[in-house]
Amino acid sequence: MSIAIEQASSIRCESLSIQYSGGLRAVSDVDLTVRPGEILSLIGPSGCGKTTLLRLMAGLESPSTGTVTLDPPAAGRQGGIAFVFQQPTLLPWRTALENVMLPLQLIARGSNSQRRTAAQNMLQTVGLSDAINRLPHQLSGGMKMRVSIARALVTQPGVLLLDEPFASLDDMLRNQLGELLLELWRQHHFTAVMVTHNIAESILLSHRVVIMHGGRLHEPIENPLPRPRTESLRSSAEFGQFYGCISDALRASR
Repeated sequence: MSIAIEQASSIRCESLSIQYSGGLRAVSDVDLTVRPGEILSLIGPSGCGKTTLLRLMAGLESPSTGTVTLDPPAAGRQGGIAFVFQQPTLLPWRTALENVMLPLQLIARGSNSQRRTAAQNMLQTVGLSDAINRLPHQLSGGMKMRVSIARALVTQPGVLLLDEPFASLDDMLRNQLGELLLELWRQHHFTAVMVTHNIAESILLSHRVVIMHGGRLHEPIENPLPRPRTESLRSSAEFGQFYGCISDALRASR
């Protein structure tokens, strides 16, 4: 079974809102188009609605008003959207290989042999060939997150949604996995939306950065930094200038 990613989808949110009981509007009148094959970061203070918006894109929440449209749609291909949560959420009784195979089993894609091969290939891609038979408690935090990313990508999604996937890791691991995500994107060109609180991370990874505050989005900010990008870019004057631009925009949004 090939692990090549299928055609990346665009994501279009139109007049998107969600209101919970008690009148709380976690997301309010959001209009946003995520271009096919781009990485877009959502950044803003805690409680501003970033994760809720991501869950609306994934279909894990139903909007009160508005729509989310994927083009091409994911409905015709199970596994077309993948979600990476803050915590790896691995099943403790399954090995790394078995955890990565799980989405393919749930959507009944391929034979067991094909699923195993696809999972092995993805674990090799994220640098875990030697850990395929380890249980989650035998893996470090960074290794668990690599397994989680491999599990997301094994379904060949056109859209990858990430909710602060590196937040619980130390800076060195966070930087390493950021570079891994960039390498996976270079190989497969999926569309990605990532929630983060880390300005430097959003700059290194993203084509555009969108600031969110009080359930509303500000105008997306185009990232002028050239690709390919590596950790060495952080020390450049251009990186520092764009960091200042995002910091100023965050302060102005309050």
